Amino acid sequence: MAGEPQADCLFCKIVAGEVPATLVRESETTVAFRDINPQAPTHVLVIPKAHHPDAASVAAADPQLAADILREAGAVAADEHIDGSGYRIVLNTGAGAGQTVFHVHAHVLGGRGLNWPPG
Repeated sequence: MAGEPQADCLFCKIVAGEVPATLVRESETTVAFRDINPQAPTHVLVIPKAHHPDAASVAAADPQLAADILREAGAVAADEHIDGSGYRIVLNTGAGAGQTVFHVHAHVLGGRGLNWPPG
C-alpha cells in the first residue's frame, strides 16, 4: 500500500536505519543521503520517508510530500554550495527511464557542467 514501508525496498530499509547511508539532511518527511555510485561531484538522493513507487504516484497521492521532496532538494543544493553554479534535480520514473529502486527519489546533481540533453 502506498505510504507504508515495503519489506523488500532498499530505501525503506535506509529510512528505518536497517541499511547504512551517508545522511546529509533529514526533515520530518524526507531523508537525503549520498549516492553510492555518484555521477557528479555532488550526487545526493532525496527520498520521502513514506514509500511511494515513483514521482507520479507520490504527486497523485500526496502533493505536499512531492513538494517536500523538491524543497529538500533545493536545501541540499544550498548546503552543498552548488545552488549558485547550478544543479539538476532528476526524478526517473519507470525502468525504461533508468529507475532501479522503486521508491521515489530525487537525484540532486552538481559540481560540474551538466550537458543537455542527458545521455
